[in-house]
Amino acid sequence: MPGKLTPGERTFEFCNYLFLVLLSLLTLYPFLYVLFASLSDPSQLYQARGILWKPVGFSFESYMRVFENPMIPKGYLNTLFYVLLGTTLNVFMTALGAYGLSRQGVMWRNAIMFMIVFTMFFQGGLVPLYLLVGDIGLLDNRLALILPTLISAYNLIIMRTAFQGVPAALEESARIDGANDMVILFRVIIPLSLPVMAVMVLFYGVQHWNAWFHALIFLRTRELFPLQLILREILIQNSTDNMLTGVGGGDTQFVSETIKYATIIVATVPILLLYPFLQKYFVKGVMIGAIKE
Repeated sequence: MPGKLTPGERTFEFCNYLFLVLLSLLTLYPFLYVLFASLSDPSQLYQARGILWKPVGFSFESYMRVFENPMIPKGYLNTLFYVLLGTTLNVFMTALGAYGLSRQGVMWRNAIMFMIVFTMFFQGGLVPLYLLVGDIGLLDNRLALILPTLISAYNLIIMRTAFQGVPAALEESARIDGANDMVILFRVIIPLSLPVMAVMVLFYGVQHWNAWFHALIFLRTRELFPLQLILREILIQNSTDNMLTGVGGGDTQFVSETIKYATIIVATVPILLLYPFLQKYFVKGVMIGAIKE
């Protein structure tokens, strides 16, 4: 009977599903542990041992103290600025570069692509980058987190591959109607490449949301710090003193630990909520270049 599975195929399918479920649980549990710990009573969490299956002594105290920290809202606003402005400029500039390098007849196209790919393997390093940012006057400036990483070579290659998949006949038809390159890019190429554009938004957006190293190197004013750098201070330097007002001396250590967990959740959840809306485009985008007809 067509489509009927043999006992061996059923066994393999069962083992496959079981393995994937276990792998998913192993991947998901660290996040669940942090979530349960952040919602737990600090003193009871300190006494708990082993695996957490639920919050121990349910409490929102840690989240209340996190949002009382004046640097958390400020870090959120700074990160939103970097994500929105940075992602917009990243996608725009990457689209311009990918369009030029994807068109036939562009002078020295292969040589330019070679130089771009070369930067993926060999880079100048941190010290030359710091000197360059300083020489152009971007130290302790918001643009220091946006301009030096304006175009990713990897993302440029992905977008260029997608643009090459658009039939040349559409471009020729648009030129016959009098369209210039900018009209062709924004009214023909990009509307036909929405999956890869969504992938670029996801890639660049996550990159800006998680960025902390360049902020650590280039920024000195704390009012410019993104959320991830503030989170780093809380986790590594244990800077939770301004959140522990009114906490007894014996409970300070316990509350400090749950505040760290709550801060991780606060910094992680927004980007997790964004992914489901872009998932269908992400699956299409990562397949770009995998099949040629």
